[in-house]
Amino acid sequence: MNIHEYQAKAILKNFNVPVPKGEILLSKDNILEAAKNVSDDVWVVKAQIHAGGRGKGGGVKIAKSLEEVENLVDEIMGMQLITHQTGPEGKKVRRVYIEEGSNISKELYLSLLVDRQSSQVSFIVSTEGGVNIEEVAEETPEKITTVSIDPNAGVTNDDIENLSSALNLDGDLKSQGSDLFRSLYKAFVESDMSLLEINPLVITAENNIICLDAKVNFDSNALFRHPEYQELIDPSEEDEAELKASEFGLSYIKLDGNIGCLVNGAGLAMATMDIIKLYGAEPANFLDVGGAATKELVTEAFKIILSDKNVEGILVNIFGGIMRCDVVAEGIISAANEVNISVPLVVRLEGTNVELGKKIIEESNLSIISASDLDDASKKITEAI
Repeated sequence: MNIHEYQAKAILKNFNVPVPKGEILLSKDNILEAAKNVSDDVWVVKAQIHAGGRGKGGGVKIAKSLEEVENLVDEIMGMQLITHQTGPEGKKVRRVYIEEGSNISKELYLSLLVDRQSSQVSFIVSTEGGVNIEEVAEETPEKITTVSIDPNAGVTNDDIENLSSALNLDGDLKSQGSDLFRSLYKAFVESDMSLLEINPLVITAENNIICLDAKVNFDSNALFRHPEYQELIDPSEEDEAELKASEFGLSYIKLDGNIGCLVNGAGLAMATMDIIKLYGAEPANFLDVGGAATKELVTEAFKIILSDKNVEGILVNIFGGIMRCDVVAEGIISAANEVNISVPLVVRLEGTNVELGKKIIEESNLSIISASDLDDASKKITEAI
């Protein structure tokens, strides 16, 4: 789950992390009031979308007068912002953040993530802030330092020494860094984040460390522990079909291909997508209906798949364990009667009640192509389209 920059900064502020003062605007009303609450000389007007590269796309600009603030908010609010992460279609800006300007002396990079290799939360830091960290990693990897944190010990003095050394912090800056590292780690763990990125982390001319930007992703599987964070979801930034799927407990991710997939089990879904690509086509989605889906859920899954206009065919691949093949078959029939399935449909069933499931489909008199195994199913759906 992603949130906006201003929301991330509000959370960090609760953990005593230094962030600039700011106000969020959801409309073009009360611009001057918000600006006056933030600063009296320099402001930064920032588009709020779930994508990086906003500055390069024209979504982050500096104002040195209230009149400039008004003009920039008017310009940015409602614009279709295109960045390297949005794709050519861009994203419409519906929220604008006005923030106090900072007198930047040095830009650094800092992030925390769940390191699958070490099974620990790791800091990744670099003196090369404000640029694409991927480029730094590729061109000058020696400028990136990773410090993994022992979950039993937390951020130790040795960890702080390593982080401070990597960022060239000494004296008062090292003291500020010590507090910052511990606060960020506490925020990450207690909030069940999966990613926390500060780029740039800046040192000001006044010798203060400030988190000038903040990107936060939460572990969706832990959101039940944080109802207050679930309220931060911005539906306008989410794919409509993915939101709909989440309402029914379906794991759905939209992709760019042309073959819709309805599968039970994440591993089987990944294998299905791989074999579709092997036969020269592209999957239009990842959709895992789970192990205990009902006829109604299968029907909803079909509706979600067919809401994607790029879908030219559907492949159903079910291995019945807890999920019975006859239930899937009934769901397919129900969906076909309720929704106009106008694209080729290939069904491969195996496992519990497979013969009954096949019989239900055969007796339906619907135009459904049966497949004997996954390889056969993938070959038939690619040929059918």
